[in-house]
Amino acid sequence: MEAYLNKGIKEIIDQFSQVEDILNEYDIGCAPCSVGTCLLKDVVEIHNLSADKEQELMAKIAQTIYPDQDVKIPRVARKTETEPKEIQYSLPMKMLVDEHVLIKRLIALVPEVVKNLDVDSAEGRQLIIDTVDFIRSYADKFHHAKEEDILFKYFDENLDILKVIHADHKQGRSHVKAVLEALDKKDEATIGKHLTAYGALLTEHIKKEDEILYPWMDRSLSISQIGKLFSEFKAADETIGYSPSKYEEFIDRLEKKFKG
Repeated sequence: MEAYLNKGIKEIIDQFSQVEDILNEYDIGCAPCSVGTCLLKDVVEIHNLSADKEQELMAKIAQTIYPDQDVKIPRVARKTETEPKEIQYSLPMKMLVDEHVLIKRLIALVPEVVKNLDVDSAEGRQLIIDTVDFIRSYADKFHHAKEEDILFKYFDENLDILKVIHADHKQGRSHVKAVLEALDKKDEATIGKHLTAYGALLTEHIKKEDEILYPWMDRSLSISQIGKLFSEFKAADETIGYSPSKYEEFIDRLEKKFKG
């Protein structure tokens, strides 16, 4: 079993497809991951399962890999034997989680934006331009920049989980670029395709960050690092060059337009 603990999770799933179903039972959704090189042992650690749940999960995986053998799983030493509590974020992580709320409000509006695409009128084209501006300015420059330029620097950026997040950011930017290129060509189908794909990508991306990445980072950072991180986030917000309230007002207008 030790050999599989040090294998990439996608490689294990490719070899033993039932492992994907087992991971899904514990809300560990590795199959859709764009990278998939996380080691099995790291996947379990990052998701912060209780000792009992981890033992149960690993026993099921061992039974799948070695169906005719009685594989003993060593018990993991933990500070607590209870289920993990409701997530309590540090102040800097809470800032990022709160920013996700506005981004999720945009994602919820994407189906209506796509349904009402109009590349011929000035108003319709401006809506697409404003949506792209929100993504590039608020979601990317204001939010993702704090992650990539500040937060991730506290960790080894060769970690597989950070590679996954970087890959998501890069894919999101490619969708936005494709939307603008399609707008120049008045190609509504392509605009709709990439806006929809962006919404689906960010839905899973935010879930990974809120439920997995940020809690794991909070557990890994010292109190002094968290304090420094909060100061750096505040300084970054003050030097961004525009007020986030502009984008809150944009989302408010979109919600009134499409939801009455």
